[in-house]
Order: sequence, then structure tokens, then C-alpha cells
Amino acid sequence: MTDAVSANQTTSSQGGRDTTTHKRTSPAGLLSQLRGNPRVPLLIAAAAVIAILIVLLMWARSPDYRVLYSNLSNADGGRIITELDTLGIPYEFGAGGSALLVPGDQVHTLRLKLAEQGLPEAGNVGFEIMDSQAFGISQFAEHINYQRGLEGELALSMQSLGPVQSARVHLAMAKPSVFVRESEPAKASVILTLQPGRTLGEGQVNAIVHMVSSSVPELAADNVTVVDQQGNLLSRDGSSLGGLDGTQLEYTKEVERSYQQRIEHILAPILGADNVRAQVAAQIDFSIREQTAETYTPNQAPNEAAIRSRQTSASYSGGDGLAMGVPGALTNTPPGIAPSPIDLGSNAEGEQAGEDQQQDQVADTAQTDTEDATPPSRLDRSDIVNYEVDHSVEHVQYSRGSVERLSVAVVVDYQETINDQGETVMEPLSDIELAQIQRLVRQAIGFSATRNDAVEVVNSPFTQPEHTVEILPWWQTPQALGLAMTLGRYLLVLIAALLLWFMVLRPLIKRQAPAQLAGPALRTPVPVGAVDSAEDEEDEAVETPRPRRRRSSAYEQNLKDAREMAQEDPRLIAMIVRSWINT
Repeated sequence: MTDAVSANQTTSSQGGRDTTTHKRTSPAGLLSQLRGNPRVPLLIAAAAVIAILIVLLMWARSPDYRVLYSNLSNADGGRIITELDTLGIPYEFGAGGSALLVPGDQVHTLRLKLAEQGLPEAGNVGFEIMDSQAFGISQFAEHINYQRGLEGELALSMQSLGPVQSARVHLAMAKPSVFVRESEPAKASVILTLQPGRTLGEGQVNAIVHMVSSSVPELAADNVTVVDQQGNLLSRDGSSLGGLDGTQLEYTKEVERSYQQRIEHILAPILGADNVRAQVAAQIDFSIREQTAETYTPNQAPNEAAIRSRQTSASYSGGDGLAMGVPGALTNTPPGIAPSPIDLGSNAEGEQAGEDQQQDQVADTAQTDTEDATPPSRLDRSDIVNYEVDHSVEHVQYSRGSVERLSVAVVVDYQETINDQGETVMEPLSDIELAQIQRLVRQAIGFSATRNDAVEVVNSPFTQPEHTVEILPWWQTPQALGLAMTLGRYLLVLIAALLLWFMVLRPLIKRQAPAQLAGPALRTPVPVGAVDSAEDEEDEAVETPRPRRRRSSAYEQNLKDAREMAQEDPRLIAMIVRSWINT
């Protein structure tokens, strides 16, 4: 018998006419029908299994989220989230909402796209604020906009540094005045937010200070203050710290490190790299000194001295010894010869002698009178000679950071030797070897006795800690672990699918198989008359009856399946027969 009559429609023949009555099914009846239908639990279980598998697959294929930005302001975070929603990019919040996470393979692409749109802005506005000025703006407002633009440009320049995450600059512009006392210099304050775990060195802070002072007119480097996000003062005035400078300390460490490397490099090939330890203490003179000297050497010998100038003057006064007369030819003619004297005999000789004597006396008297009347002669002569004087001027500026003294300490380990028994033992170095090492150290550092340098070489055994470097196998490497985690997700999905199949779907299918395979032949028997009347009504209602051959073949197939199921699971068949008997 076929099921040609539906559950909600009954056809009956009364008085030669056919009437069709439709029955409305209540919710309770529908629920009872669903409970009676053996396929409903199977469909529900299959849908649940499929949903679970889809969720597990989505979890296995979920991307690895990484930080896009952290510590964003509320305004920048809202703009970035809006842009991500527009692009359809999934995102998450991490670190208590202070970090924005996106898929790891899209971090760099999103940063470039957001940077193209000026995100995040971080509240700094550069000189682009000058592009949108209104017409007729006051000079005060224009000055304020210029100051804001300058502060924003300086902050953006500082943010380009690696350790700096964000920066904010406050400028107090200079106020010029015709009175010197009333003029005020420019000042600046810088607040830096550093990256987590990053610090700024002394040189980097000085670079920021000089960058700000060079960008603002009339701003000295001493008037720039740099503070970090924790309130620590990074810029320090040298005068307030007694002249100390971090750059000087770095230079001292670099000098000591250089000498230490020299010593270790020259001794490592001889003793071994792990058998030498050296420490150098350098005293550096950072004082700035200048010296000016003038040197005058004694005059040299007259014949070797260099004459710069010579002045000779002579003056003659008194007497007629000088040439006098009218210049000309007569003045240069010599005087004539005087006439010979007259000889008058002997008497005459006596008289002549007396006369001569008188004449001599008169001549002497006249000469004396003439000498007394002639003024005395005087000759004045002066000779002034100026010699070159040696004058040496020396201006010396001593170099800053010169080494005043070096103290070197070198420790050398014992050397490994093999004794007569073939054992490896540690033995100290000989005095000759230590002296050779000390000479090498002196040559390496440029030993100077004038500077009172000190070098000490000690031979002592080292305490060798046992360092065991464990080489991880390939399955414990980070790459292998990452691959294993990825494969483990999919393996977990596969295991869950197998468990759902063997523990949920397969038992339901086995329970539903006997009821389906039993078909009409395994149902509860009904009276023969009822069966015949039902068959007659079915023949009248159905115009085209089903082929009997198909019905027999389906019955045989169902019977065959029932036999196979009885052989595989006899207990299930026994339960079905027991339920029939109870019914």
C-alpha cells in the first residue's frame, strides 16, 4: 500500500459527491509530528556539525593580528577606524584599548595608505596653517599662526628621530625693544614622548637643542629646555653641573676603549683571545688654555748686527783756519816767494841780530796778541746708529682633550701545557715572557715616562665558567614551532570533524536506517479488509498506478539491507522487534 493520502487532507465519498476537508495543524501537533519524524534529529545534528566545522575552519584560518598604532589620541583613533571600515579591513583592540591591531600581512600597506591621508595627525600643524588664512587677518593673528606653524614643523622634525614617538614644542618669541633692559630673548620648551624602552643620549639631546636654537631667531641654546614624558630634564646646563659634560665622559670612555682594544688585539694572537683581560684608566685634560709670549734676544756683535738706520752729524765753530775769500781762480792761486834778506857785515850782523831779537820779541808778542784775539775753534760730531732688535711673539692654544696620564692593568691567564704523563696542566708564564708582554703593552699604548704612565702586568689563573651552548634540534626552532602551530589548528579541526562523525552523525544514521529499510513490509499488520479498501480508494484517487515491478524491487532491496544490518548489528534488530512486540 502506498501513502497516497496526505496527513492534512481526507477524501471521502458521500451521496455520490466528493468533498475535501482541510485540517489545520496546531503547534502541538506540528511538534508531535516533528518528534515522530525520525529524520529531524539527524538533520539538526548534521546542521550543528557543519556549523561547528565552519567555526573551526574560520578559527584555523584567522589572520595573525599585529599592532598598527598604539597610544593614539581619541580623535586620531576615530579617524583611523572610520578609514578601516571604509576599506573593509578587520581590526581589534589590544593592550587595554591602547593599541589598534590589524592583520599582520596588511600592516605596512595600511600605514602607507593612512600616511597618504595624513593619519595619524598627532595634533601638530605645520606651515600649512598659513595656506588657509582669511583675507584681512590681523597682524597679531598672523604672528600667532606663524608661531604655531613653526612649533608644528619643529615637532614633526623631532618625530622623525627613531627614539621619539611624539613631540610638542612651546616657543616664547623674542620681544625686541629700543631699550636694552626691556628686550626679552626667545625661549623654547620641548616635551618628548619616547618609544617604550628607548632613551636619548647626551649627543642626541644636544642635537635637538641646537636644531631648535638654529630654527628660531634670537634663541640661544642655553634657553632651550628638553623634558621627557616622565618629567625628567634631558637638557642640562654645563654651568649648573660644575662644567661637567656628557660628551667629555663619552670621549674619555672612547679613549679608554681604544687603548684597551689595542692591548687585547696585540696580545690575543700570542696568548689567546680568552686569556687576556685589560683595563685602561685615562686622565684627560679638557681645559682650554692659551699662551702668548714676547722674547727679546741680546744684541749681536757690531760687525754682525743688522743696521736699521744711521745718522751722522758734524759742526765746526771758531778760528780762521777755514778757507775764506772770494770764490774763483784767484782764490786758488798760491802766494808768491818772499824777497831775500840784506847782508850788512859783521856790525851789521850784530845790529841785525839785535834787531832780529827785537823783532822776534815783537813777533812773539804780536802772535800772542793775535792768538788772544782769535776765537777758539770747536768741532762737534754725532753718529746715531739704529740696529735691528730681535722680537719674537708666540701665541699658543693648547689642544682640548689631551691625555695627561694613562694607567694600564693587564691580567694574563696561565698557559696550558702537557706534562710528562700526557696530562694538560695550567702553568704560569716565565719572567722573560712577562717582561716581553709588558714591553708590548707599553708600545701599544705609547708609554711616556714624562706623563708618569703606569703599566702593570699580572699572571694569574682565570676562573673559567662552564658555558654549554645547547644546539636546539630542528623541531624546536621557532620556524618549526610556528609551522607546527599552523598545522595543529587544521589537525584539531580534522579531529573534531572525525569525533562529530563517529559520535554524533554515524549513530543517528544507524538508528534511522532500520526504520527506513523496513518500509511498509515491516510495519504493524493491519486487517485485510482495510488494506483492500485502502487499495481501492488509492486506485480511485490515483489515475496512474505505480508499477508493481518497482514496488517489488524496492521491497527486495529493503529486505537485503535489513539482512545486512541484522548481520552487522543484531542488537539493533532485536530492539526493533522488541518495540514491535510491545506495540
